[in-house]
Amino acid sequence: MSHAEEVRDLVRRWTEAVHRGELESVLADHADDIVMFDVPPPHRGVRGMAAYRELWPPFFEWQRSGAVFEIDEIEVVAGEDVAFAYALLRCGTPDELAERPDQRLRLTLGLRREGERWVVVHEHHSFADTSGPSG
Repeated sequence: MSHAEEVRDLVRRWTEAVHRGELESVLADHADDIVMFDVPPPHRGVRGMAAYRELWPPFFEWQRSGAVFEIDEIEVVAGEDVAFAYALLRCGTPDELAERPDQRLRLTLGLRREGERWVVVHEHHSFADTSGPSG
């Protein structure tokens, strides 16, 4: 399997774990020094595994309302020691997706190779701001 295929598989496993609400599987391929910028606060991001871990239970609770979290498209660029993936995900409740069927969560991941495995060192989630002049 190529490095790009390994990263693509890691992202697929991660999104499936998020959708199932399996915290330990969500955390499994993340570095202890993870930095994440997310849609909700804190807008300066979270740093470290302990802070990253704390963000997921409220999201899982929201997801139990029937929300979707699935990859729509993904691209991966991978070298020998570093890689990044960028993806669009369907993320929302059935009502939210019906109201805005084209809206996608934007995901960017930065990864580094540690031994024989890839780990996520940076994670960024965002939605396009549709409130501005070009929205």
